[in-house]
Amino acid sequence: MTDLSESESVPAEAAPDARGRVAELRAIRDEALRGPSEKATEAQHAKGKLTARERIDLLLDAGSFHEVGMLRRHRATGFGLEAKRPYTDGVVTGHGTVHGRPVFVYAHDFRIFGGALGEVHAAKIHKIMDMAIAAGAPLVSLNDGAGARIQEGVSALAGYGGIFQRNTRASGVIPQISVMLGPCAGGAAYSPALTDFVFMVRETSQMFITGPDVVQAVTGAEVSHNGLGGADVHAGTSGVAHFAYDDEETCIEEVRYLLSLLPSNNRENPPAIPAKDPVDRRCETLVDLVPADGNRPYDMRAVIEEIVDDGEFLEVHERWAQNILCALARLDGQVVGIVANQPQSLAGVLDIHASEKAARFVQMCDAFNIPIITLLDVPGFLPGVDQEHGGIIRHGAKLLYAYCNATVPRISVVLRKAYGGAYIVMDSQTIGADVTLAWPTNEIAVMGAEGAANVIFRRQINAADDPEAMRARMVREYKSELMHPYYAAERGLVDDVIEPAETRPVLIATLAMLRTKHADLPARKHGNPPQ
Repeated sequence: MTDLSESESVPAEAAPDARGRVAELRAIRDEALRGPSEKATEAQHAKGKLTARERIDLLLDAGSFHEVGMLRRHRATGFGLEAKRPYTDGVVTGHGTVHGRPVFVYAHDFRIFGGALGEVHAAKIHKIMDMAIAAGAPLVSLNDGAGARIQEGVSALAGYGGIFQRNTRASGVIPQISVMLGPCAGGAAYSPALTDFVFMVRETSQMFITGPDVVQAVTGAEVSHNGLGGADVHAGTSGVAHFAYDDEETCIEEVRYLLSLLPSNNRENPPAIPAKDPVDRRCETLVDLVPADGNRPYDMRAVIEEIVDDGEFLEVHERWAQNILCALARLDGQVVGIVANQPQSLAGVLDIHASEKAARFVQMCDAFNIPIITLLDVPGFLPGVDQEHGGIIRHGAKLLYAYCNATVPRISVVLRKAYGGAYIVMDSQTIGADVTLAWPTNEIAVMGAEGAANVIFRRQINAADDPEAMRARMVREYKSELMHPYYAAERGLVDDVIEPAETRPVLIATLAMLRTKHADLPARKHGNPPQ
């Protein structure tokens, strides 16, 4: 091969200018990072909302974010779209770390097309979801979008289908957290509903299938955006939102806290931390905290606070179905899920909403290898026409199915009342609890003594000269024969009766024993849980 002479070499001006290309790249990146305009950013802030990148900075560890697809732009034409092709196409996608652990994230940028989803926008979300599933790392979506991009027609709608399919494929495989920071209307609302946890911010975030204008046109009812689908509505009435906060900063900080309690995927255990709270700490206040009189209410949150490490726990669905509590906490640094009846609300009975709330929580714990502790003080299922017609049988069966299907370590503790079918459903030994404990104040029975006496001794009571005295006598007799604290223990339905003060150290020791539990499920494609 003959070398080119100096006169035959390529002219310098025709050679690619690498430094010029780098400068061009930097300018493009700066444009993408700035967003559409300062005016659009000011408008976002004026609504009390942060930009997509500001939100990501709050969520992820400082300097850990790596963006994916920054330079993507839509290729749609018509309706003026061809003249407006901003970088990122209205969604920022990428990955970083939270407390040093990998997390994938996408955040709608409301400043660009109102955060509306188009074909390229959806493709970016699909890619980051696929990456999260492949990497086995949590996925957090920061939602602030106006739904499908109308100008792109059915292509936008198809993008939602791809998101829903991936939400379902990732369910029970990686934690999925939806953070609602703006509007979410129509079919777009189904993606958060498919995820494990939904966070909302008061005043600025809403979720609904049909908006206030459509509701008024169809039904005549006038309702505001927040009145129809605001954070308080979904946190307290519909149960769609698990958490609701007053501002974005607090909301996102709580997302970080939740992630610290969850494993990266279903093949790992939740992260453990060194415990400062002594393992052998006795809970002496518990004996006075829970009244022996089954008719007197108390706050079950105080019981949980006394038992868990440093009194810290994260309550899930705090404002919905308040007659049952679901919380994540730590015992000796190990994450546990706690399901507990709340005697302060409806005496702690199980009803439709409580059954659904607890069932979903038990399923989540089981999917992500979180041991379940159940604290029982339940007088039964809530009676009533509305409950029966609303399907309490079907909904109560969801909780029963969730417990029966769970293979993680399961410990139940009967604090006080445990009556009827509700006792069986709340992780009794006969449906698979690994260890069942009880306090000496426990009353495990088919029903309360008064009701039982009225059924069993009805004839004697009616025939007595003093029916009330006879009823009181029969109640005492029933209690002494069938409801004393050791009746279930004598028959092996309770493994041990413990002092209330011993609850924390006994639970920690039992969890340590169960840590290597392994359970094989029958070979099947999947179960068919009650709906």
